[in-house]
Amino acid sequence: MAVPKSKTSHARKSSRRSTVWKLDAPALTTCPNCGELTAAHKACSNCGMYNGRQVIVKKDAQ
Repeated sequence: MAVPKSKTSHARKSSRRSTVWKLDAPALTTCPNCGELTAAHKACSNCGMYNGRQVIVKKDAQ
């Protein structure tokens, strides 16, 4: 079995794995009803529409 000749430093070990943990920004789409940016496959937080149907009923602020 191969044995390393010297200890791998924390900086060298961490820099090797640094690109693994980068996350991509979530894909945003425009709502066809109101034009607000929303996450894909989620109901619109502005108007409550999803897939051409009203799924969230918003109460008016009084």
